[in-house]
Parts: sequence; structure tokens; C-alpha cells
Amino acid sequence: MAAVEGLPAGARAAVVTVSDRSHGGLRHDGSGPLLAELLAGLGFEVTAPVVVPDEVEAVQGALRDAVAAGHDVVVTTGGTGFAPRDVTPEATRPLLDREAAGIVEALRQHRRDEVPTTILSRAVAGTIGATFVCNLPGSTGGVRDGVAVLAPVVGHLVAQLRGGDH
Repeated sequence: MAAVEGLPAGARAAVVTVSDRSHGGLRHDGSGPLLAELLAGLGFEVTAPVVVPDEVEAVQGALRDAVAAGHDVVVTTGGTGFAPRDVTPEATRPLLDREAAGIVEALRQHRRDEVPTTILSRAVAGTIGATFVCNLPGSTGGVRDGVAVLAPVVGHLVAQLRGGDH
């Protein structure tokens, strides 16, 4: 993917993988590194992915740390479905100042005809202060599709969050 139009210089992104198995060393984290690579391809300076277990406190801690570190964008991967320990939306939502419902609607509708399960995502997106936060599924396909949805708008979004013109 090519760098996105309108992305301010020095824009920074963080990736948080939410997975009990990856955190416990039982499974290789494939979606986090891919997400970091795709965000870098859009023009972001991306820190190494952080892997946390499917626990509200752990997810919230990682989100708070990324916001405090001054990231413009934080994207999570994993924990957005209906498995008993999928808690990423529940961890993210209370931290949001403003929700971005249009983005999650677009994420759920993207390639819906080819991948009907996209509508099962419970992902949320919005802002914490001047940081945009978005939940993506834990699959590499879901990450690719999510970044494809974000790419046309994320530069403008970051510019607005930094106080740029509409």
C-alpha cells in the first residue's frame, strides 16, 4: 500500500495484539506484525506490536500506554468476536471520548458478500484525546481488509485530530 494522502509528517501508530495464546507463547502472532507492516506502508512510524492477554485491564493498560506515548493512531487486532474471552470492545469503549460509528460500519460491510462473518465483528473505534483507536479482527485477512478501509481516511483523520483544517 502506498503512503496515504494528507498524513501529517511524523505520524505515529501503535499496534496491540489481543490474544491469550500469543501472549502465552502458544501461537505465533501473525496479525500484529502484519498490521504494523501495513501501517508503516501507509506512512506511519510504527512501534513494535505489543501482545496482551484477553483481559480488560491488560487491553486498557496497553491503550493508555500508547496514548500517553503520543501515538496518533492505535489499532488493536483480536478479541472482537463472540468467544467467551473476546473483550477488546468492552475494554476499548469506556476509554473513548468520541466514537467513530461510520468507520466500524464500513469495516463490517467491507467484502461482506465474500466474507459473511465480517458482520459478526463487535469492533469499536473512536478517539481518546487526540489519538484515534480502532479494533480489528485477529485474522490476517481481517487486518488486511481493515487497513484497506482505513487507508483512504486515516490521513485526514490524523490531520483533524492534530487541529488541522476540515
